[in-house]
Amino acid sequence: MDLLINDYNLGLIAAAEPPCLSLYQPTHRVFQDKQQDPIRFRNLLRELEESLRREYSTRDVRPLIEPFERLAEDSEFWRMRTLDGLAVLAAPDFFRVYRFQRPVPELAVVADSFHIKPLVRLLQSADGYYVLSLDRQQIRLFEGNRDRLDEVELAPGVPRTSAEAQGEEDRERHFSTWSPGGDSGSILYGKGSQSEIVDADAERFFRALDHAILEQYSRPSGRPLLLAALPENQSLFRRLSRNPLLLDEEIDINPNALSLEELRDRAWQAVEPHYLTRLSGLIESFKAMSAHELGDADLERVARSAVAGRVKTLLIDADRHIPGRFDAMTGEITYDDLSDPAVGDLLDDLGQIVLKLGGQIVIVPAERMPTDTGIAATYRF
Repeated sequence: MDLLINDYNLGLIAAAEPPCLSLYQPTHRVFQDKQQDPIRFRNLLRELEESLRREYSTRDVRPLIEPFERLAEDSEFWRMRTLDGLAVLAAPDFFRVYRFQRPVPELAVVADSFHIKPLVRLLQSADGYYVLSLDRQQIRLFEGNRDRLDEVELAPGVPRTSAEAQGEEDRERHFSTWSPGGDSGSILYGKGSQSEIVDADAERFFRALDHAILEQYSRPSGRPLLLAALPENQSLFRRLSRNPLLLDEEIDINPNALSLEELRDRAWQAVEPHYLTRLSGLIESFKAMSAHELGDADLERVARSAVAGRVKTLLIDADRHIPGRFDAMTGEITYDDLSDPAVGDLLDDLGQIVLKLGGQIVIVPAERMPTDTGIAATYRF
């Protein structure tokens, strides 16, 4: 499965050439409910194709639609690999499928650029984390939030086993050849005992793994990493790790002995204090900055400040949507009806501008927002 955070950070989504096709739909985990998912997908695909045919010839439309059709016919995907939400983005020479742990609004749109507001909300949620399940032979990686924990399909370059990390050539370097040796049979002329070789293999594995997780997951997402492993593996991995997002808290038992729900409960117990501390810090910063006129919750003022590049951090209410139009040049906003397909969500529009101009946005649960306007901004100047 494609990795959203990497594609987003590398600018691949923003750089796609038109026409850009964006399809979003909620999906289901329970078998009885899953059966409606491919049907809804085909209905949305039909909308995309109809939109395309109004502007493009059949010769141009077919290459764009065919990957969607193959996905629609992939029974294993719809039976086994859906979560709570799905996004499929396509453009010439570009096709990506992303699964989410939260539902997304149903949408099918063709435009000159991708519709990415749901992606931004998902990427900037404050409660995300990773769990690395580890032993000396193999690993599993999980992505979680307050409500869910799901195993991640590892990206290329992440070693899954000790053998992948070292390669056969490296392993052979530890051994010399066997030769006949009197009554005792063959003798191994090596560079260390078997236990030393095993320890060296584990160190090599853990170093390679730590680097790959840091580069592929931790650094792009900024999410904390929790380690689930037996105490001896905890100690070795932590001694070798260079990941600044690795939490001190740990799950110090064999993670394979836990059900997924038990692992999620243990993980959230460890992560929640960090999540609450981060939110508390952002909220206190907003209050302190507001006292010096460097914090604001007025939507129209924040919009003008956003296009001027003043917004350093923007907190957005996770449950709030404010329909309207936003002028990205002047910051002027016009309130409207969200049922009109040409009308967007002002909060999402503001968030995209803030990100584009180097600010930070954080999606905050409604009950923890320090304002009742849907936003809370702190300014650079």
